[in-house]
Amino acid sequence: MKRIGLILSFLALNTLLSAQEVWDLRRCVDHAVKNNISVRQADLQSRFSELTYQQNKWGQLPTLNFGGSTGYRLGRSENPTTGVLEDNNFLNLGMQLQSGVTVFNWFSRKNNTEASKLSWAADQEQTKKVQDDIALNVAVGYLQVLLAREQVGLAQVQLDLTKTQYMATRQRVAAGALPELNAAELEAQVARDSAALVSAQGSVQLLTLQLKAILSLDAGAAFSIATPPVESIPLLPLSDLEPETVYLSAVTFLPQQKVNELRLMAARKQAQAAKSALYPSVTAFGSLATNAISFKKAIYEQVLTGYYPTGLRVSAGGGTFFPVEAPSYVDGSNVVGYYRTGSFSDQFSKNFGQSIGIGLNMPLFNGKSSRINWQRSKYTVQQWTLQKEQGQLQLKQDIYKAYTDATTAMQQYKARQRSVATAEKAFEFASKRYDLNLLSAFDLNNSRNNLISARAQLILSQFDYVFKMKLLEFYRGQGIKL
Repeated sequence: MKRIGLILSFLALNTLLSAQEVWDLRRCVDHAVKNNISVRQADLQSRFSELTYQQNKWGQLPTLNFGGSTGYRLGRSENPTTGVLEDNNFLNLGMQLQSGVTVFNWFSRKNNTEASKLSWAADQEQTKKVQDDIALNVAVGYLQVLLAREQVGLAQVQLDLTKTQYMATRQRVAAGALPELNAAELEAQVARDSAALVSAQGSVQLLTLQLKAILSLDAGAAFSIATPPVESIPLLPLSDLEPETVYLSAVTFLPQQKVNELRLMAARKQAQAAKSALYPSVTAFGSLATNAISFKKAIYEQVLTGYYPTGLRVSAGGGTFFPVEAPSYVDGSNVVGYYRTGSFSDQFSKNFGQSIGIGLNMPLFNGKSSRINWQRSKYTVQQWTLQKEQGQLQLKQDIYKAYTDATTAMQQYKARQRSVATAEKAFEFASKRYDLNLLSAFDLNNSRNNLISARAQLILSQFDYVFKMKLLEFYRGQGIKL
């Protein structure tokens, strides 16, 4: 029993600690930036670009390659050291060291390297842009959950109020001061308010699931966010967020504008590299090579088999000539010795060869592929120029729209505050008249519904105002903060 009690205590403590752990916006954003799949994909693309840059950078240096080969030859073949055909079996070994370098190619490789470096920088900024987009989505999801929680609280307060009024009405109906219809209408209102509360709680769960999806969290994982009072969320004065000021800051700090600028610079370098293909290029090369063979050829005893005429004659004088014959030999069965090649070191030294040279590649006609590639690269520069201009125009338009939306949201929020104050007074008067039996339950419900709607609209406009102000702060380069 004591052990079971300790286990239960540990589980209860662990459950309490888990329940106490909440996520604020900073933690949500940090987690999303590290774990969101879109961010990770953008980061991988940046790493690929870095490898391309490193490859182009090191590709400017001379090449140096070592090669070697060995083999065993059978039958009649060419001796690799002498070039003579021989009927022999031998082991051959060769080695070669080669080097090459581009002496001049109108800075093609240099421009390609700089273009790949700029593309790498652009992909790094693109990763930051994706991170900013994810942070913005997290902030939207976070505020939506907070709004849904506020609506749950509002629905709960309304339900409690309706229940209180229903119980009071039920007592008055029992005393005969009010008809049964009043109690029935309030009982129906209690049911409607209960359904509204359940719907609001379901919205919280659904929006929480959506936020967990943005954070790449498991749908079944324990998760709860901090609920700071919306009134305590710091906001800059609207006067500090004038559109022109925000635009100048956004052009400097927002990653998307840097991406467009870097892509344009990279396209210009690639166009210069493409133009270089129209001109001759000079390369230099050199190599060191040697080879050796190894075999032993048996020397057999010579057996005389006869003589054969050579076609020559010897004069014996007096007009007498004798034919000259030569002995004919064949290899016997006894080996009297071997013919061996020299040592590998001697052969490597004797067969060591060197080469050096310069190459010239002059494009004369290749189906205009080089010129077309150059023209295509110039069009790419124009595309990125237009993309940059379009991005700046769109950014300015978005900032002015965000400023207008924020101004409108602030005015709507103030109007909703006045509307709630008016609805509260109207409901207060309606409640007093209802208590004096001067107002029907139906009219009381209408007044209550008007108050509920006004409060809901106030909460919605308040969160809308906060988000649009935060969007302006985001464009200014301050990030998302709550």
